[in-house]
Amino acid sequence: MATTAAPSGARPVNTTSASGSFNGKVQHIKIASGYATAIFYGDFVKLVAAGTVEKDTGTTTLTPIGIFLGCKYTDPSTNQMTFNQQWPASTVASDAEAYIVTDPNVVFVMQSDAAIAQTAIGANFAVVQTAGSTSIGRSKNAVDGSTVATTNTLPLRIYDFWTGPNSAVNDTYTDVIMKFNVGHQYVNTTGV
Repeated sequence: MATTAAPSGARPVNTTSASGSFNGKVQHIKIASGYATAIFYGDFVKLVAAGTVEKDTGTTTLTPIGIFLGCKYTDPSTNQMTFNQQWPASTVASDAEAYIVTDPNVVFVMQSDAAIAQTAIGANFAVVQTAGSTSIGRSKNAVDGSTVATTNTLPLRIYDFWTGPNSAVNDTYTDVIMKFNVGHQYVNTTGV
């Protein structure tokens, strides 16, 4: 049972799109050289006016372009192409690119910071933003279990429960399958 808080951000598992899996929906988008905020595998990211991506730090609102899956850049200390699950804050690399699942219909697993009951299917939630793990390059963001509501502006919607030997409905830290509710930049009619 999920009785230990071990959030790891958003882990893509599927899509509600009519064709294919999320694997074919990964886009490469530049990261600004010297961008000063670390981004971790499983973090939500947004497109900014410069045409680059940055970490989306929203909680009750998000404007994501997708989920960060890693990046590549020329390491300034070794001059070698580096592939990494995280963007090290303030890295100076003019060729930095993020790998992002940009499908607005992506379905992903997240851990909640509280128990979530079966009656929450179809409800909307906010996000708990926490600094990621630099040792393993993973996000530590979670679903804010206390925000379960029908509020149409909350950024995430529960799609199902992630159940198995170590996870069940209404566990202390329920693992849930989520999708974007509102704000995804590819379906938002307001431009960047």
